[in-house]
Amino acid sequence: MFKKILVPIDPAEPQFADDALAKAAQMARDYGAKIHLLGVCPEVQSFVASQLPEGFQENEMRETAGILQKTGDALDVPEGAVDVMVRVGSVYHEVIEEAEKAECDLVLMTSHKPGLSTYFIGSNAAHIVRHAPCSVLVLRGS
Repeated sequence: MFKKILVPIDPAEPQFADDALAKAAQMARDYGAKIHLLGVCPEVQSFVASQLPEGFQENEMRETAGILQKTGDALDVPEGAVDVMVRVGSVYHEVIEEAEKAECDLVLMTSHKPGLSTYFIGSNAAHIVRHAPCSVLVLRGS
């Protein structure tokens, strides 16, 4: 079974990952898997950064790490089964890179139901499914 599970979490909407977190926690309890929570902060372009308070990006990363840590602490899993990482960039690119870097063997994530816009431009989940270096399980939100 899977030994290291990457669960991407949107820091702006952490509750959207609840189904993925529940499934990852079940795998951690049943199979001894480790859970690797990942938050991705969008990169602030330099022309925008000049208009933001100094240290904005670092503060955003710190707040995201806090959200992930709180989320991990709330999971009903053995102690030490959860770690967190925050990256900056585009969601699908950072998830794929982190899955490879952290040697995860499963990306477990939720995805919105596809609409017309995702049909034409694609979604983060679709990019991850196509390019991930490991298995991907996508749970549809209700």
